Order: sequence, then C-alpha cells, then structure tokens
Amino acid sequence: MPMAADHATVSALLRDRRFGREDPVPPDRPAHQADFWAVENHSMLELEPPRHTRLRAQVLRAFTSRRIAALGPEIAALAHELVDAFPSEPFDLLDAFARPLPVRVIARLLGVPEADAPSLLAWSNAMVGMYQARRTHADEVAAARAAAEFTSYLTDMFRAPAPNGLIAQLLAVEAENKLSRDETCATCILLLNAGHEATVHTLGNGVAGLCAADLWGAEVTPNLVEEVLRHDPPLHLFTRFAMEDVEAHGHQFARGDRVGLLLAAANRDPDVYSDPARFIPDRYPAAPASVSFGAGLHFCLGAPLARLELLEALRILAQRCPDLRVVEPPRYANIYHFHGLERLQVDVS
Repeated sequence: MPMAADHATVSALLRDRRFGREDPVPPDRPAHQADFWAVENHSMLELEPPRHTRLRAQVLRAFTSRRIAALGPEIAALAHELVDAFPSEPFDLLDAFARPLPVRVIARLLGVPEADAPSLLAWSNAMVGMYQARRTHADEVAAARAAAEFTSYLTDMFRAPAPNGLIAQLLAVEAENKLSRDETCATCILLLNAGHEATVHTLGNGVAGLCAADLWGAEVTPNLVEEVLRHDPPLHLFTRFAMEDVEAHGHQFARGDRVGLLLAAANRDPDVYSDPARFIPDRYPAAPASVSFGAGLHFCLGAPLARLELLEALRILAQRCPDLRVVEPPRYANIYHFHGLERLQVDVS
C-alpha cells in the first residue's frame, strides 16, 4: 500500500474524512475468528460516524478529565510499590515495572479486581495478536478464544459492578439506551487493550531513550513526556481506508484501498523537528505536536491517561532509581505494527 511519511501528509490524512478506519468493502472472515469479530465489530476504534460519534460521546461521559486526574496519586503509589520490589541484581524493567503498571491502572479504572490483572493481560496480548504480521491459524484461534473469555468475564462483572468504576458508569449509560450491551463490552475491552500495550512500549522505549541520550536523571516534566512520545513512539504505523474513489496527495485511491500512515517517520520529519533523531526534552512547547496519538476524530481517547501514567511512572522511577543504567543493548521485538522492546535489562544499584 502507499505510505505517507512526512508530518504534513500524515496529519492531513488523519483528518481527511474521505479516509476512515471502517473498511467500506468488508472482507469475508473465517468462522474460527467469529468470537473475535463479535467484539471488534463494536469497537469505536474500527467505526466511523454516525456510530463512532455516538459511541465516543457516551464513553467520554464516563472517561472524564477529572476522573483521570484523580488517578495521579494512585499511579504514583503503584509505581512506588513496584520499585520497592525491585531485585538487587540486574533485571528486566519491562516485567518488573512497565508491564504491570498500566494493566493494574486500567483494572482500577474499570473497577475490576487487581488480582485478575494476569488474566486481563493474557486476553489482551492474545487479542492484539490478531493485528500482528505473520499471525498463524493458532494465533487467530487464540484471539477468538480470548475475546470470548474476556466477554464472559465482563458479563460476570456487569452483574455487580464496583460502584465507582468505569464499568458502573458505562452500564448507567447503557440503561439510558445510549449504549448496547455489545458496545459496553467492546468499550471495556478496547480500554484495556489500547490502554495497556502502547503504554508498556512507551515506558520501555522512553527509559532506553533517556539512558542512551545520557539524560537519565533529568527532571521529568510534561514536556519531557511529549518528547518520549515523539522520539520513539509505541505505534509506528496506522492505516486508513479510502471511503470513496478519491485523489489525494498525488495518488488515486479506489474505494476500499488502504493507505499507511507512518507515525514515527512523521515524528522525525526534519522539516518540522530540528535534529529529529536527538532526544531533546525542552523541544516542547515550541515544536508542533507529534502524531503519536493520531489526530482528527480518532484522536486517542486515552491520551490524557497515557500522559499521566508516563509522567508519574517516569518521575517516581527517576526519583527512586537515580543510578539506573541499561546493562545490555536493548533489542526491539520483531513485531508489527507495535514498536517496543523485547526486554530492558537494567541495574539500579
């Protein structure tokens, strides 16, 4: 498929309503994938207006900025708890910190037991596998099974939801006939899947990037977080479908054709960011916003939560582990289209 790589074109296509996430020519899907698509077909990430507009508006009623901001102290406390458990010898920071923190935060936000985090993580990883290249028939079966098990789990949670959790608020919206049960379920699964995987990769990439730039110990500010997101984002490619026959940026697209948007390339466009390969914490706010969270009507719903998690997690980690150092060359996982490390061996002693 054709790829857009510069900041201006990627930004324009993200906002161009002639292109969307929903395939206007849906493919035939094999029966063994049915349970996966029974969830994904109701995910706002894959929908276009008017259904996307209705879903997003209702979810935003529950996913408020006040609710997100209130999680700050909890995220900091959780980061301290994880640091307290660090071993004295070198260890994998992804397993010890970057992976458990986001999934436990999402569990608290939804209002499900933190003890269930390992199951949530396993389901999330299996479902995300449907979007990886080189997936096998076994991967597809595993994704469908995970979707069915996740749905069954949520059905149980819906019977007696935690009163202050996001699930309870979404069920209240559903009771007003503004969400269907399938949409409520798909939204909960989307919040976990999208809110976990990308944050794990961003934390790992961010720590590795700061250490490589000899900037570990710099003050962790919102501007530094923005540079983490620009410099080495967790998602290098997002795609759009042409919703109609269209000419755009010198290319002819037939209805249903795809175009790839290279988010990370746009984030390193030398016409927009001076010395783009360098990690420069004070680049913001003067520099234009990166496209790591997308743009337009599909701009990431969880961006405020992701920014808060990164700010608190990196701040606590830097305060508690000022001598942290990477002890073996970080190696990126051979995955597509996410972009993150296989492991990050560090020493904090």
